[in-house]
This record gives sequence, C-alpha cells and structure tokens, in this order.
Amino acid sequence: MPQRAHDIYASAPMRHLLADETMAYMPDVRRCAGTRALLLSAAPHDAPPNPPYLGQWVTLHLSQGRFQGDVRANAQEPLPFLDQSFDLILLRHALELAPLSLDEIVRVLAPGGMLVLTGVSPLSGWTPWWLWRTRGSAAHARSPIQLAARLRRAEVQVERVQRVGQVLPLSSMAAGSAHGWLGGGYVLVARKKGPASMPTRLRPKPVTTPVRAGLAPGARRSSVS
Repeated sequence: MPQRAHDIYASAPMRHLLADETMAYMPDVRRCAGTRALLLSAAPHDAPPNPPYLGQWVTLHLSQGRFQGDVRANAQEPLPFLDQSFDLILLRHALELAPLSLDEIVRVLAPGGMLVLTGVSPLSGWTPWWLWRTRGSAAHARSPIQLAARLRRAEVQVERVQRVGQVLPLSSMAAGSAHGWLGGGYVLVARKKGPASMPTRLRPKPVTTPVRAGLAPGARRSSVS
C-alpha cells in the first residue's frame, strides 16, 4: 500500500471528518455494555472512546496490509480472535485500505453486540480528491448501501445509516461546521441479532442499624450505603 494512501488520514479534511464521525456515533457507543470492545482503524493515532459500561479495549491500526497495535497480523487472513469475542466493534475507515471480510467482523461480534462502521462515501464530492491522494489505490471502498445490504444477509440488523461531514474536503472548515446527506463520510450503526450484554449493577445493601462511629483519619465513606 503506498505511503501516500496511509498519510491521508493525517490530512486536515480527514481529521475533521473523523471528528464529525465521532460526534455522530458517540450517543450509540455510550449505551453499549459488555466486557470487550475492538477498535480497528486506518487512522494511525486513533484512540478508543471510553463509554461507561465497556471494559477492555483491543486496538488495531491498519498499515500496509497488516494490523499493528495490541495484536499483529496479516489483514488478508482471518481475524486472530475467537468467535463472539467483542460486544462492540468500531470499524473506522478500515474497509478502505484492505479487503477485510465482513463475515469475519460479524463472526467475532457477540450476539446483541453493536457494530459501528465509518468511511468515505464513494458517491460523494470527496471521490476525486480521495483518488488523487491515494493514487487510485482505495479500490476497496464500498458504499454504505452495499454494506447495509451485506450485513442484513448476515443476520445483522442495521439500525441507521447517516451521512456526515463536509460536502467537499476543505481544510479551512472546522469539524462540525457542515453536516447533511451530501457529507463526504458516513456512519453505519448495526446490531447482531441475539441477547445483548447488560451492565453489572450493585444492589445497595440496606443498613438496619445506624452507624454512629466516626470514620478514621484518611478513610473515605463508601458511596453504597
């Protein structure tokens, strides 16, 4: 993969688009619950969000046909994870740089788990700039309509598809300044059919006798009473 194709994610237009995507999908991510989540991103410095009900994150960055990060592997091989490993998968522009299999993504997604997928829409005003910046190498980019149809055939329920970002890749515009159905990027939110994980909640234990003793110096009162 030419280095120019990888560097596109450090450009000002792409940084703005990544920020617009984050604002669009964060309400969905915040309501996810579970023990494991996967971030698979084409942006080299992309970091996972921190929703309240998710535990461990596995972070992978796609570079020159390989996964780098918490696990190193060839992007053209099956994902190195067991079936149903993740309650949330955040796929950020990864389908644009490698022929990743959606079947593999669905395989490692747990029943009831959420898939959030973002990318540059090939049917937008960004396409000429995108092809120029990548020397025409972004041949794996697919429209969100195609992806939604493929996911439905894999028994994944598509909750919404939203276009985001600026109409044109202008570096002078700030993130969040333009949105709409002509935006250059998209956010697809889907959920695998099956029971969803539920966050663990502590049930406060009732106190039958008031505690009249004071706390020792340096001790902190528990929030559960």
